[in-house]
Amino acid sequence: MGNSYAGQLKSARFEEALHNSIEASLRCSSVVPRPIFSQLYLDPDQHSFPSADVKPKVEDLDKDLVHRYTQNGSLDFSNSLTANEMEDDEDDEEMSESNSPPIPYSQKPAPEGSCTTDGFCQAGKDLRLVSLCMEQIDIPAGFLLVGAKSPNLPEHILVCAVDKRFLPDDHGKNALLGFSGNCIGCGERGFRYFTEFSNHINLKLTTQPKKQKHLKYYLVRSSQGVLSKGPLICWKECRSRQSSATYHSLKPNSSISSSTVTPENGTTNGYRSGFIQTDSPILSPANSAINLSDAQDLTGNKNVVKPLALSLQVVGKTFAADAANGNSSHGGKSSASSSTPSRSVMYSLSPRPSYAAADPATMFISGPPKKRHRGWYPGSPVPQPGLVVPIPTVRPLARAEPLLSGPGPQTPLTGVLQPRPIPAGETVIVPENLLSNSGIRPVILIGYGTLPYFYGNVGDIVVSPLLVNCYKIPQENKDLDQLGLTGSQLLNVENMILLTIQYLVRLGPDQIPLREEFEQIMLKAMQEFTLRERALQMAAQWMPVSPGQLPWLARLVASVSQDSVHVIVTQNSLAEGISETLRILSEARHYQRLPDYVVAICTSKIRGNEFCVIVLGQHQSRALAESMLTTSEFLKEISYELITGKVSFLASHFKNTSLGDDLDKLLEKIQQRRGDSVVTPFNGDLNECVSPQEAAAMIPAQIPDVDNETFQIYQPQLTVARKLLSQVCAIADSGTQSLDLGHFSKVDFIIIVPRSEVLVQQTLQRIRQSGVLVDLGLEESGMAHQRAEKYIVRLDSDIQAKFDLFMRKVKQNPYTLFVLIHDQAHVELTSVISGSLSHGEPSHGLADKVINGREVLEAFNLLVLQVSSFPYTLQSQQSRISCNNEVHWIHLDSMEDMGSEEKLYFGLNEYSKSLQWGVTSPLLRCDETFEKMVNTLLERYPRLHSMVIRCYLLIQQYSEALMALTTTASLRDHSTPETLSIIDDLISSPGKNKSGRGPMIILRVPSVQLAMLAKEQLQEVRDKLGLQYRFEIILGNPASELSVAAHFVARLKTWRRNEQEEWVPRTYQDLEGLPCIVIFTGKDPLGESFPRSLKYCDLRLIDSSYLTRTALEQELGLACCYVSKEVVRGPAVALDLSGKEQERATVSENDSDELLIDLERPQSNSSAITGTSGSIMENGVSSSSTADKSQKQPMTPSFQSPATSVGLDEGVSLAAGETLKQECDSLGPHMASSTTSKPSSSSSGPQTSWSGQTVRRSRGQPTALPPIVILSKAAYSLLGPQKGGKLPASSTLLPHADMAWVSPLRPPLHKDMSSEEQSLYYRQWTLARQHHADFSNQPDLASGTRSFHPRRLLLTGPPQVGKTGSYLQFLRILFRMLIRLLEVDVYDEEEINTDQSESSEVSQSAGEPWPDIESFSKMPFDVSVHDPKYSLMSLVYTEKLARFKQEAIKEFKNEDRRKRETMSMMLTKYAAYNTFHHCEQCHQYMDFSAASQMSDSTLHAFTFSSSMLGEEVQLYFIIPKSKESHFVFSKQGKHLESMRLPLVSDKNLNAVKSPIFTPSSGRHEHGLLNLFHAMEGTSHLHLLVVKEYEMPLYRKYWPNHIMLVLPGMFNNAGVGAARFLIKELSYHNLELERNRLEELGVKRQCVWPFIVVMDDSCVLWNIHSIQEQTSQSMEAGVCSKNVSLKSVLQHIEATPKIAHYAILGIQKWSSKLNSHSLKVPFSRCHVHDFILLNIDLTQNVQYDFNRYFCEDVDFNLRTNSSGLLICRFNNFSLMKKHVQVGGQRDFVIKPKIMVSESLAPILPLQYICAPDSEHTLLAAPAQFLLEKFLQHASYKLFPKAIRNFKSPVLAIDCYLNVGPEVAICYVSSRPHSSNVSCDGVFFSGLLLYLCDSFVGADLLKKFKFLKGATLCVICQDRSSLRQTIVRLELEDEWQFRLRDEFQTANSSDDKPLYFLTGRHV
Repeated sequence: MGNSYAGQLKSARFEEALHNSIEASLRCSSVVPRPIFSQLYLDPDQHSFPSADVKPKVEDLDKDLVHRYTQNGSLDFSNSLTANEMEDDEDDEEMSESNSPPIPYSQKPAPEGSCTTDGFCQAGKDLRLVSLCMEQIDIPAGFLLVGAKSPNLPEHILVCAVDKRFLPDDHGKNALLGFSGNCIGCGERGFRYFTEFSNHINLKLTTQPKKQKHLKYYLVRSSQGVLSKGPLICWKECRSRQSSATYHSLKPNSSISSSTVTPENGTTNGYRSGFIQTDSPILSPANSAINLSDAQDLTGNKNVVKPLALSLQVVGKTFAADAANGNSSHGGKSSASSSTPSRSVMYSLSPRPSYAAADPATMFISGPPKKRHRGWYPGSPVPQPGLVVPIPTVRPLARAEPLLSGPGPQTPLTGVLQPRPIPAGETVIVPENLLSNSGIRPVILIGYGTLPYFYGNVGDIVVSPLLVNCYKIPQENKDLDQLGLTGSQLLNVENMILLTIQYLVRLGPDQIPLREEFEQIMLKAMQEFTLRERALQMAAQWMPVSPGQLPWLARLVASVSQDSVHVIVTQNSLAEGISETLRILSEARHYQRLPDYVVAICTSKIRGNEFCVIVLGQHQSRALAESMLTTSEFLKEISYELITGKVSFLASHFKNTSLGDDLDKLLEKIQQRRGDSVVTPFNGDLNECVSPQEAAAMIPAQIPDVDNETFQIYQPQLTVARKLLSQVCAIADSGTQSLDLGHFSKVDFIIIVPRSEVLVQQTLQRIRQSGVLVDLGLEESGMAHQRAEKYIVRLDSDIQAKFDLFMRKVKQNPYTLFVLIHDQAHVELTSVISGSLSHGEPSHGLADKVINGREVLEAFNLLVLQVSSFPYTLQSQQSRISCNNEVHWIHLDSMEDMGSEEKLYFGLNEYSKSLQWGVTSPLLRCDETFEKMVNTLLERYPRLHSMVIRCYLLIQQYSEALMALTTTASLRDHSTPETLSIIDDLISSPGKNKSGRGPMIILRVPSVQLAMLAKEQLQEVRDKLGLQYRFEIILGNPASELSVAAHFVARLKTWRRNEQEEWVPRTYQDLEGLPCIVIFTGKDPLGESFPRSLKYCDLRLIDSSYLTRTALEQELGLACCYVSKEVVRGPAVALDLSGKEQERATVSENDSDELLIDLERPQSNSSAITGTSGSIMENGVSSSSTADKSQKQPMTPSFQSPATSVGLDEGVSLAAGETLKQECDSLGPHMASSTTSKPSSSSSGPQTSWSGQTVRRSRGQPTALPPIVILSKAAYSLLGPQKGGKLPASSTLLPHADMAWVSPLRPPLHKDMSSEEQSLYYRQWTLARQHHADFSNQPDLASGTRSFHPRRLLLTGPPQVGKTGSYLQFLRILFRMLIRLLEVDVYDEEEINTDQSESSEVSQSAGEPWPDIESFSKMPFDVSVHDPKYSLMSLVYTEKLARFKQEAIKEFKNEDRRKRETMSMMLTKYAAYNTFHHCEQCHQYMDFSAASQMSDSTLHAFTFSSSMLGEEVQLYFIIPKSKESHFVFSKQGKHLESMRLPLVSDKNLNAVKSPIFTPSSGRHEHGLLNLFHAMEGTSHLHLLVVKEYEMPLYRKYWPNHIMLVLPGMFNNAGVGAARFLIKELSYHNLELERNRLEELGVKRQCVWPFIVVMDDSCVLWNIHSIQEQTSQSMEAGVCSKNVSLKSVLQHIEATPKIAHYAILGIQKWSSKLNSHSLKVPFSRCHVHDFILLNIDLTQNVQYDFNRYFCEDVDFNLRTNSSGLLICRFNNFSLMKKHVQVGGQRDFVIKPKIMVSESLAPILPLQYICAPDSEHTLLAAPAQFLLEKFLQHASYKLFPKAIRNFKSPVLAIDCYLNVGPEVAICYVSSRPHSSNVSCDGVFFSGLLLYLCDSFVGADLLKKFKFLKGATLCVICQDRSSLRQTIVRLELEDEWQFRLRDEFQTANSSDDKPLYFLTGRHV
């Protein structure tokens, strides 16, 4: 029968078919059952057709394939290989409407009264999986739960129990015929026929019920016991033949299969299968066809070709099916024998030598194009006898495509394909010599429906899946909701066809269809429909396009296209339309105009409408075909064309000049005429010639004072480095424990860069200049230069060894934080797996192996920083970098405001915007003339890649321009104006000055072979013209170092002046100022920086092959740079750029924020450069310009373009003259002072007047201008500006070739999106393709979450913006921060008010450990305050003070708030820490574990009465469980009774007796409350004293600390209140403990009476001893040692007779501590910040709880006046940390009622007001306002006291700070108190503050006052103020006025304080 499996029927298959046939005949009432052979050979599931419409059917697998294809844009199995992902839709469609007339199936009516609801059985029980998923279902042994699909409930699965003998095994075999099942709803058992069962469960089928079709899935229970959809039931043999791996996701090998992904362009083993373009087809169509079918019947039906989306030209792509399995060996079998779809036939019309495959087993399937609209690569190893081209069947939305083709059993792979008949209507025979005759290779864009089979000369057509995905949008799509659409609003086929035609009509003659553009049009159309539906309420009121109207409407739409779009309508199949089109094309004459697009529509009644587009346009078809290739593919294609000599015709065409002369002969003549001499290298005309020796010896003038080694980090780089650092800190603080910064003390790094020699050298230079190696302490300064190379690794074959070495270092140094910097991270991000399969791409998978290796992921001391200008490929749904860990360059607009920056960044956006400036000489240009020439040549050479043609033409253009400008003026008309102006600038600039500097020109030629060709040819032309000393031609090949001729190197050295002998340029920046053409090659630009002298970027070779955002933008990125600020101006001034233009250029209307640049540039095509007539060239294109008559120039041999000879003489010589080293990707305002060159006087040509305004510029400052970029037409249309200020079209393209869009429907990017928002957009809407390194990072199936690597960051910023400098700076500040984490800033200030001259008599010898109470009590108390923090406080009066020289004090008292001196100290093991410290030892102490929730601590109220407050005080204790042992609780109610205190006699060496109280406010994070290390880890009692409102914060950060919470009334109080309550509480507790212990027989005085009160900023404690002096002259030195807080406290607690001391303390540390200050081991003076307080002795001395400032000075003075002892241990010192937050500083004084936000600051004199006045009332406590006012008001209150220390202010019972220029004499009113002697002192003022009954009139009468002395009486309210005046009889001696009464500026609710001032009379 001609079937490929004739005679090989499997018996089981036959039996099954026979059984089905018999069963059908028994059941079927009306129609003759299907013949058994049609079942067997056509399709087991299809029904008979009318014979006319028999069409090869694509098996379900094809559907899967195509469905997948539609999903991903590439026929990609591996992407979704799990069994349950075989999307159900296909089968639903197959069931719902079969395209063939189905066999009418009459279903028996349901029994009377039974339920007929879908999803329920006839007994009315629910069978839907959603309802039963949690039920426990009992099923008999041998039965399985399976899921059935009902056509009426597509979203539900019905649960059935079926005997597993009637279900197939894993291979789709061995199912018994028949059926046995139970209904699990009603429990009915024993259904023996599936028909009967399907009626019972209400499937309501219109076709004959079949278990194969309706029983879909096994149901499985998850680990949680939920019943869910499991793997597909594998009914069909064809499916099984896919290999078990493909369908059984539950088998382990599926993971292997899906991971064998194909590399970057879908290759496997490096082969590209596909058709090779040949000039003469070897195969005759008669020979039948090669089967290119998809995986399923590759080896079976050899000849039927399954339509699959493959291009027919050689440009091929592999099927993704080859990736579905490990192709080279799968499961141990070689792929020749394995049953994987990966075996393929390679097709080739002409074998290619480089790809010969020895073993057919290694060949791979030509799979579907791996990328969006890419085709096949032309390599293919095995010639085959015939060729059929497969095109994918495209799934329609709602109807099935039954195409017949039976699966066949395996046969061994043979080279012979047996013929098999195919219905004639379904095939297209491609005419012979189609390409040769018509010059066009048509591209068929797959539309909607099934494409036919192609036979014959298929190498001459291309099939592109470009738009195929746009037509298949799944109805069930979660993304639809986001876009405001529902499934019902999707367009029907007819609308899609009309929309496609409209889109094609709209395209211009130069444009090609872009998928992204069309997707947006579709989205818009759907949204419009939605609006219309809403407007019309109901869809019924408007009719969609009916299939009948379609042909007419389609023709109507196409009629406006001026014949560029034709519509062909056929009835039977698309094949007719395609054949007709190809016939017209092959018969067309050259002069006939063919349409650009033909839309073939087939309006079949059976299948509905189908269509495809045949692209016939010369330009469009070529561009589409070429755009199907990835960059790697087309570069291979080009090298293939060059190697095989295909270009010989083209090369011979270019042997002649445009005038028809033989180029070589012409050049020989020119050379002979010139003789030996060469054109003078510089400072001379092109006519001046010198001998080569003379030319080589010419020494250029130096540019004065150019410092080329400046390295600077600029503000934006600093900001970004800080952003990186803060992100690292955020990772450390995140609580995930993934980074512990406190663990590290050093930073080390390695930089990984792509394979580019120049990039390596450039990065090396940056590392050396930045000094980062020395700063990080990695290298000695002498060795750093040589050793820098160790820190850079390039991604090449040697990387593994170097990287292993690095990883070894990482493991060996756990205390070093390593940073792995992956620069240019977007380049070559292919996965290791795909890389291992690729040949010839050495860098495949290397980055993945290094960056994503397990070692890197797990190393806790390794940060990975990926750096990229085009990060899109790192921002997909599978990204490994959390979006929180992305650091984006600061928004450049904000940089414009930075006045200090002298240069602004000019990047992609600026280039795009610059086109709207309306200047005659734009920065982005398209050379129209060149494009016309190219088009003519493209028509002539249809078989060559367009880049080859463009390159040959460009070489000719440059060569002829060189000749035209030097010798052969007649060639001038044949060069395009752009080329002429570039070359003119290049060769004339050096002649204009003595330095010989000139512009650099980049010629971008991606193909290395073409680049080498260009270099050879241009060099030859240059040398023969004698210009070899004038300019250099350099090949910029990433694989090799720069090579520059010796005389140019000498010139560069002269300019640089200080280079060593052996210096050679290694980076492009080293070529600053050298006139040269750099032919820049390589697949991608890799981030190389170019010098300021770069003036032109020629990108004319970058055309429609570059259709991804990354590819396009990185090309334009070459030109990005920093430009001088002064040339960037607002758009107000129209620019006259040419200097000779008559009409001024007008500025287009544009946004006010856009910039304009003053440019002196050659004009574009319409400029004066072109000649007069512009003869018609040989190429058939005239380059004659339409230049104005007034602009014509007489043509002289020494041609100078008027545009170039103007004003850049200075500009060029200077722009070139900048040899400043540009660190950081050419960033940086180079300081004007560093360049002071003068513009050369010898420049020819008129000087420019800059239009609009004169640009003031320092003479030496070169003006940095952005380079001019010349683009191809295709690139220009994508990068140019869009209407309405939209983003350039390039940004809407697919972001990177390794990515795929998630859905064709997605919102557009809009122009205001920041890079952060773009990142989120790409993370939502793109997927990594199979060969991408991130592909393996699939989300966790259970949770759906993605795994991000926690220590990985991404730094993104535009190209050349300064990222390298930024990350080097980041390393530096990271290191500083780690050191800072180990350091602390402590106050370092000398004591104040010390009287060095008078040494107090030493009562004790220096070595004594403790004071002797006898001698100590005889020492006088020193009332002067020595603590440096009080340097701005009022002095305390002593008799010595009166003898002080006033001047000395004046100098020393400095009024302004000075910044306190600090010093950085390394933390020691005894330091106190804040919350940011984490370490193993104190982990328990801090107790951050999630296990200990806050509930582990309990809240206890504690009430006591306070005589001072006159009321009961209720405090709260928060006590963690672990600390309850320190407290006594009542036996029954857990009521807190007291806090345990030790006994005086306790001798525990391991503990400290005193409880430690630390009041803290505003420092929950920064307070040094972790005393674990300071106490050496011993047990101690530490209480935090916090305000009520701050308690939750402190509790969160210090969950394991005991908190003492002050009552709410103290929320606004100062530190005095906290100290007052600590002391009151402690005394109350002491009494309770004495009572408790007394009952246990302990004497009251034996209970320990001391507490420690300590600030929250005490960080370190030291012990000092005096070393013996070594000689007479030397002063004795001080030996200091850091000790623990525990040892300090234990020493002080051991003081003999300690109970006799009231307060003990230690001195403040200072670096100036000397032996003099230690001579006295103990002082009787003030102590602060850290005190041991005897609460028993000081029972009657209280802290003033109102106080905010100086509460300790006040308390010390009152304690001393009570006759109590205060002792300071001088041999200990305390270091206090400079904490920037919290404490008292946080009180911001604001008006109570805010009138406006921006108020002027409130001055201290506004803190008081007259009572009842209309003054602004303030929201601050009265006491705070009063104290602040007094500090600043001494001039007003006590004018007589200013700097008059002999006459202090008398303050009774209080010390208040009244400013540093006033002395206060403290006197206690208490009887028996010890006071300073006041005999003979006349006081200059009297301060009475809240005085009590001890102060009486008699006391005041004892003191004498100066005449005019002033008085200030402060009271709580007005009445007590009056009473006090009367009680103290003040009016006798003091004069008061009414206006002298004041109050603090509070409202009456806030209880203001009142005071009265008066004068002494």
